[in-house]
Amino acid sequence: MTPRDKRRPTTSPAPTTAEQLKERIGFLSDLAPFSGLSKLELERVARAIVERAVAAGEAVLVESGVPGTELFVVRNGTLELVHKDAVVALISRGEVFGHPTLLTGLPPEFTTRASVDSKLYCIPKDLAIGLLSHPEGLMWLAGNQRERLIQAARTMRSLPDVRNRPVTSLVRSAPLFCEPDTPIREAARLLADAGRSALLVRLRDGLGIVTDVDFRDKVVLSGVSREAPVSSIMTTPVHTIAAEVLAPEASIAMMASGVNHLPVLDAEGAVIGILSASNLMTLDARSPFALRRSLQTAASQDDMARAAADVPHLFVDLLDAHLDAAALMRVLTVLSDAMTARLLELAIARYGRPPVPFAWLAFGSGARSELTMASDQDNGLAYADTDDPAVDEFFRLVAEDVNEGLRRCGFALDPHSVLARYREWRMSLSAWKAVFADCLEGRDLERLARASVAFDFRQVAGELYIDLALTEIMREAPAHKAFMRGLAQLGTRTRLPLGFRQRLEGSFDIKKHALVPIQNLARYYAFQRGITAHSTVERLIAVRETDGEETVAERSLREAYMSIAHLQLRHHANAIRRGGPLDNIIDVTTLRPLTKVTLQEAMREVAAVQSRFPRLAAALR
Repeated sequence: MTPRDKRRPTTSPAPTTAEQLKERIGFLSDLAPFSGLSKLELERVARAIVERAVAAGEAVLVESGVPGTELFVVRNGTLELVHKDAVVALISRGEVFGHPTLLTGLPPEFTTRASVDSKLYCIPKDLAIGLLSHPEGLMWLAGNQRERLIQAARTMRSLPDVRNRPVTSLVRSAPLFCEPDTPIREAARLLADAGRSALLVRLRDGLGIVTDVDFRDKVVLSGVSREAPVSSIMTTPVHTIAAEVLAPEASIAMMASGVNHLPVLDAEGAVIGILSASNLMTLDARSPFALRRSLQTAASQDDMARAAADVPHLFVDLLDAHLDAAALMRVLTVLSDAMTARLLELAIARYGRPPVPFAWLAFGSGARSELTMASDQDNGLAYADTDDPAVDEFFRLVAEDVNEGLRRCGFALDPHSVLARYREWRMSLSAWKAVFADCLEGRDLERLARASVAFDFRQVAGELYIDLALTEIMREAPAHKAFMRGLAQLGTRTRLPLGFRQRLEGSFDIKKHALVPIQNLARYYAFQRGITAHSTVERLIAVRETDGEETVAERSLREAYMSIAHLQLRHHANAIRRGGPLDNIIDVTTLRPLTKVTLQEAMREVAAVQSRFPRLAAALR
């Protein structure tokens, strides 16, 4: 029996007794979004429910895994929402979950895992969608929009002169609250009288937030009536942060979630204040948050290039402050995204409004949020289907501007021409779908090479949302045996730099000969399970959650990747300090004995995983 078999949830058939039916109807009738249903509708839902017993530690949904097909109600017990191994929330009796992945068809944004033995009511997809289309269901959805997940999982431990300051040291006043039916006029007066930039709205199932920007954009500019309730312009759900979090961590969390205010919660979950972007701007002129702001407000490519000149210094500061490899690569990726978004704005200001919706795509390390100081740019562009040849010409001009701007900011042009300025990486959405489908049709090197780049994609900017269309194709990979066999072989094709008795010798390219093999292996493991997570570590964690237990291969690859990536970043920092060129060539003779031993052991772990892959590839024949 496989680990997945052992952990498969147990279910019971639909109710056959009046007592079961009555118990379910009574439980659901007091819960949103069920409380507004008629007795007949409630009975229909109750009859369709499948009960599921979930053991403590068992995952119901897996972050970046296979999309959910049911709506879940917690009948008994408690589950936890987990993001990158960090518990971000608890779901308890009577709460509903699973709707974001169910409605969008996209992978779950959280791993939902039972913290104690629990019992769920599972509602089939078609019935759940009809339920959520009901007025009561729409009201519930409006108050429970899924949160963006990129928060403090990749956070900093410290920054040079503020490394021990918790966010509470920056919060100097109690939070302002109002009720959801408070008129906008009165809410604005409360904010002005207190000299604040945000106030919180008390809701039955959480918080809403209204900021000075909301009053400006939604009331002054968009014409929402000042007599309308403040709930009509609030944002919910609200990103929050714990009181013990260090100020630099809050800076990264705020950057990643795209907000300018974070309510600060004490150990009991009570709000003790609101942290604002202006609080964090005063921390350090060379903080990631301040640098991102400079990039976002650059008036020209010249201004952006001047701001980007601080990135190497910031990189060294963060490494010296003991930021781990995953978090540091994430910071560089967030800054690169800020550059890209602003360069697109400048290009559009130059060439005019885009003729059709588009999506700017990052590939490779940028897509995996694994940028380093030696990374070049890998990108592409998708636009809405059209027969007008002028559309592609417009986006060619825009792409050339952005590619050149990124080059000036320190990201060299990809030597293999994976750039949006070239037609092969700039096309309509239908053409992209055809490319993705073609990649699965064989295991020849050209298709595999294109898949290894294109299948690591992430949308950075634009209004053409392509995730669902392309990830659905990627999830078909397990059915294409030749492709999966080639992907398995790709994981073993690169020989690790281990010589006699598996010892490191001479010089080697740490990216090509150490990190790429792990990335290829992680991609295979993930695709085999229908997982579409972006980063290497996220893929390996999702594999563990999907299988229900940690394996030697998953743990070995994850630990080896983090160790080798950290050494690569240290190598880059040393080059920056010396003022020398950036590369990925490691001379083993220059490594300290402990560093050499650690790297050697990591390489051996990867080699051990590689040795199992020929048998794996043979099984796919």
